[in-house]
Amino acid sequence: MAKKILTKDFAEINEVIDGIFPRRLPVLPLRDTIIFPNMIFPVLIGRVQSMAAVSQALERDKIIFVDIQKKPEVEDPKFNDLYKVGVVAKIVQVLRLPNNLFKVLLEGMFPGKIKKTYKNSVFLEAEIADIEVFFDKSDKELQVLVRYLGDLFKQYITKERTLPNDTILAYESIQDPLHKFYFAAANVRAKLEDKQQLLEGSDLNKQFFQLTTLINTELDLLSIEDEIDTKVNIAIQKNQKKYYVQEQIRTLQQELDEEDGGQSEITELKEKIEKAQLPPHALEKANEELEKLRKTPNMSPDFSVNRTYLEMLVSLPWHLRTDDVLNINHVKQILDDDHYDLEKPKDRILEYIAILNFTGQLRRQILCFVGPPGVGKTSLAKSIARALGRKFIRISLGGVRDEAEIRGHRRTYIGALPGKIIQSMKKAGTVNPVILLDEIDKMSTDFRGDPSSALLEVLDPEQNISFNDHYLEIDYDLSNVLFITTANVRYDIPLPLLDRMEIIELNSYLENDKLQIAKRHILPKILEEFGMDHINIVFSDAGLLKIIRQYTRESGVRNLEREIASVLRKLAKDLLSQFTALEPIALETADAQTISTETAVPLPQNPKFVKFIGKKDRVIDDIAVEKYLAAPRFKEKKDKLDDKIGVATGLAWTSTGGDILPIEVSIMPAATEKLTLTGKLGDVMKESAQAALSFIRSNYQLFSLDEKFSQAKEIHVHVPEGAIPKDGPSAGITMTMAIISAASGRAIRGDLAMTGEVTLRGNVLAIGGLKEKLLAAKRIGITTIVIPKENERDIEDFPKDILDGLDIHPVSTIYEAIPFVFRQ
Repeated sequence: MAKKILTKDFAEINEVIDGIFPRRLPVLPLRDTIIFPNMIFPVLIGRVQSMAAVSQALERDKIIFVDIQKKPEVEDPKFNDLYKVGVVAKIVQVLRLPNNLFKVLLEGMFPGKIKKTYKNSVFLEAEIADIEVFFDKSDKELQVLVRYLGDLFKQYITKERTLPNDTILAYESIQDPLHKFYFAAANVRAKLEDKQQLLEGSDLNKQFFQLTTLINTELDLLSIEDEIDTKVNIAIQKNQKKYYVQEQIRTLQQELDEEDGGQSEITELKEKIEKAQLPPHALEKANEELEKLRKTPNMSPDFSVNRTYLEMLVSLPWHLRTDDVLNINHVKQILDDDHYDLEKPKDRILEYIAILNFTGQLRRQILCFVGPPGVGKTSLAKSIARALGRKFIRISLGGVRDEAEIRGHRRTYIGALPGKIIQSMKKAGTVNPVILLDEIDKMSTDFRGDPSSALLEVLDPEQNISFNDHYLEIDYDLSNVLFITTANVRYDIPLPLLDRMEIIELNSYLENDKLQIAKRHILPKILEEFGMDHINIVFSDAGLLKIIRQYTRESGVRNLEREIASVLRKLAKDLLSQFTALEPIALETADAQTISTETAVPLPQNPKFVKFIGKKDRVIDDIAVEKYLAAPRFKEKKDKLDDKIGVATGLAWTSTGGDILPIEVSIMPAATEKLTLTGKLGDVMKESAQAALSFIRSNYQLFSLDEKFSQAKEIHVHVPEGAIPKDGPSAGITMTMAIISAASGRAIRGDLAMTGEVTLRGNVLAIGGLKEKLLAAKRIGITTIVIPKENERDIEDFPKDILDGLDIHPVSTIYEAIPFVFRQ
């Protein structure tokens, strides 16, 4: 089975084949390198499988079979991922590198083929058969091919810049044709698939023909690369010449400007720097950048970058400030005019103004308005700015996830800009504006950084004296800015930011609050916006209350404003229809193109329309509201507050305010005991249901339940409105009571709602958002509320309007709640 090779160069290989060569060898898979016989190749390996194969080969006479993968991306290759033909190689040297990789020096011996594979969990192992390569040195065709390959290979080495010229001498010193073939194939830059085909051949004449074809193809590609290089060099020379001429023109233009006293861009920037009254550190930076600009050609991209930077630097406010209006009565009047109720936030703002009267500045106050949507957080911030006489800037942080939006981009990036803070200061034009950071609880975090961490330097009074924007690269003083932030819920605000802010809670509005806001603020604003303020339109209290109760269900007044606007739009359409029915509009018979819409007169100024409207009041009562808004969206639920078995009413607190949370329980026969939870519940709420069932099972006697009430039964707990995600521990007491009711057959009071977290011992723990939950209960007519004992102290701070009509029962345990939940 020995290979017939007629050459002295392969004497050692023949000796190995005849007797010493081990047929069973470890297999070393390579990703992107093919090793050819009679060549020495360094290989870096780091995979555990490859290291094990090398270690085993070192123990077995240092012989290993090297093969390449069909797909380099395969991390843990099997035999199916390798080609059948590879090279039997000898390990010459192994070095361990500092990065835990092995550098293995391999000497290719002869091509081989995988004949049989062995199971090995550590590394690949196979039986290798050698491949016979047939050729005859006296063959004329082979001699011609050898000579032709030599000429091509010399041309290739001359054009291929990565190969040293010594490669030609090394090739010419080889006498054996097969050795020449392997040497040339190893040094040609080609695809791995093409090189693998060269290795797999057994007819040397055909292999020479394949290799010459491959080298010819590579020579054509190298010729194309040379043409491209020539064109690029010509273009570079043209650009260099153009740059040289432009530099000469710029120099001459500078001299002309100096002689004629003309104002170039640089001169204008210099004047702006002098007028900007920059602080010393900013002035030093501006002069440094101006000097760079002088030395930069006008056509260079850096010129526009530096110019834009200087224009930004001088356009920022460094000293200009507005005078604060510190008359506390004036501020109070504006806040009262703009906002109804909100007594606590208003008092806190007036306290802020009072301290400003004593100090002139107040650096340690960062206010944060927390409350549901639509309660007036943003408009309150606007009122503060108007009352103080300061500029108002709003920055929306919802969805911000890139730190560069706060700190800015470094000027090394194309299209770099300052962050939102510095851009807002430029827009304000003063050093003491009111900046509203809206929706601070809606920021995100991803691979681009954590914007909440960047805001720390903005909102921390100890740091914002020297805020450093990446674009400016110098410190900017933000200590004179009055920062106000808003959020829907406190627990979504990052804790480091929360620590630096003073929380002012804006709670949900009561019905009376909404009624007064609609009368004082919403109606006048919409009537003016719609041009209907000249018409005597009167909304009755019954009409407004119908909209509040049956067409909106919210903590704020946004939907209330939309519904009132909808009523007025429909009223406007009716009035116009009635008017045009009495006074038909006659269009001129002239060409329609001559009619100009610019001369159109608004309808309220039409004398006929004014006469038609008259002084008669257009009253919008509850009947008119239903006519314009159609069927109510939210019907009164007081008639549904009857006692039910297995149904309990809980109270929930979301980012949009309080809401009721009905929970239904059914117990059905089943093959095995099972607890089913539906309604898109979160993990915490699921755990509350499991804890409730465990508590009831361990205390069944106290609730007069059968010991086997849950055996061979499926207990199904469902929370309606399954498309809405729900989570939180405060539904624990509600789930407990609903399960007790379903198991005992006793009905739960329909006019009662409850909230509280439950432990396995039956203790009722404190919850959050109690005020919003009480308002939600009042909206649907529930009068009896069960709350945790620990929340009793919170009730003392609630307005009297919230507590009126409510019968609140604080409890510490489930046992204390039973008499209130079930009728006697």
